[in-house]
Amino acid sequence: MTGYDDPLDLEFEEPLNFPPALANKKKKVIGLDDLLADYYEEKSKVVEREAKRAKKKAKYDSDEDMDEREKEFHDQVDEIEKTMGHLSGDEDAFVWGLQVFGNQESFPPLQVDEIESCELLQCVRNDEVNSMVGLEAQKGATFLEGLLKNGWLLNLVSTRHHLESPIAAWTFYLMLYSPNEVLRRNAYDFWSGVLRLKDKAGNLRIKLNWLPNYHQLKRAIEIYGFGLDVPARLSSDVGMDATGSESPGPPQNIRYWIKYASVCFQVRETWQILSTSEAEDLTFVVITLFLDRVLSGLSICLHECLIAAVSYFKDDEWQASSQKIAENLASRLPNDVNCLRVVESISGVDARSKHLRSAVAFQFLLKCFEKKQADAEEILELLTSTNVKDKSSDFYKMYVHLSLAENWLLYDLLLKNKPVICQMWGLCLRNFSCNISSTDMRSHASKELPSNDQNGDPSPVVRSSSSVKTRLASICPFCSVD
Repeated sequence: MTGYDDPLDLEFEEPLNFPPALANKKKKVIGLDDLLADYYEEKSKVVEREAKRAKKKAKYDSDEDMDEREKEFHDQVDEIEKTMGHLSGDEDAFVWGLQVFGNQESFPPLQVDEIESCELLQCVRNDEVNSMVGLEAQKGATFLEGLLKNGWLLNLVSTRHHLESPIAAWTFYLMLYSPNEVLRRNAYDFWSGVLRLKDKAGNLRIKLNWLPNYHQLKRAIEIYGFGLDVPARLSSDVGMDATGSESPGPPQNIRYWIKYASVCFQVRETWQILSTSEAEDLTFVVITLFLDRVLSGLSICLHECLIAAVSYFKDDEWQASSQKIAENLASRLPNDVNCLRVVESISGVDARSKHLRSAVAFQFLLKCFEKKQADAEEILELLTSTNVKDKSSDFYKMYVHLSLAENWLLYDLLLKNKPVICQMWGLCLRNFSCNISSTDMRSHASKELPSNDQNGDPSPVVRSSSSVKTRLASICPFCSVD
């Protein structure tokens, strides 16, 4: 151990580590060459940025050019479609409907003066029970309305086996002219029950002093505005609202007119309300009601009435009566799609309905070819002789002719046993199918058209298309649509 006075032994001391001395930083001298290099470097960056901007702008301009070219292309396509539409005849107005009803006349008064003196009313008023509740203070019509609404009027009439003329006329006028739906319905139920009243032996149980006949029914529908003897407009030309001033039409009472006419057809065995000629005329009226689109909601009611009308005639009357009905329809209705509507409205499955449908279609065919009389062979020859290659051929008329011929031949049972007729019909179909090209651009040739009418409702006479080619394929599977 060394003392304080001993000298330091530096050899055994650890060397001190001093940081190296900082070298003096030399300032770089910027020369002209360096400045020039920096200038060109900045300039190149500016050029690069301008190039990128130009590239983006060029891309944007190319998109605008593309949009402009697409717009021009769509305009050209629209122009071509318009041209093709004119060539192919886009007047596809296969919309049925006639305005059968015009302006209504004033309704007759509902009050009947003699109703106060009716024996039934006096009998009920003098009843002890009614005297206790004071019903005798009510007026006759008001008192009878209460009996009519709750069904007691029919019970009283059936109990007394007698219907007096004032009550009969009053209830009939309520049914056809009352603005009250409840009274209309109850009045119809009353008359429907009266005409069907029978005892267990099937004999009549009531005496009628007054029975409404054909003249009252015909006068009522004339008051509603019915008439085909004046020029009719298409139903599409007028509104569908029967209450509007611009859309004349029948009142709501037309429903019970149809239902009561149906009852008149059904009770021939007990009440002679209609003669044969009158039944023929009412059948014509019922069929023409199918043409008014305002009455589309009453199709079921009309169909039931037509079935009753067809069943009205006796077997020995039916042949002549169906011929008269068919001739009347063909002579007073147009030969357009409305005649197809008329034919297909006769949709019953019974033998008489099929016969009437065939007879009506045949009469319209005669009218199409301006013939008063012709046999089946002559009609088919006229149909086959149509030159479909002629540019002046009217495919609209041909479509109507094909549809009428189909209904005529399909439902005429007498022609099914004639193989010559079947052969001529098949030849006619093949002739049309082979001579009409699938690329024929004429109206109603082979272009597919929508089967809906202008109001969006499926048209019952235009099944899948109004083209002749498609119609041929629907009639005969061998007449395919290319």
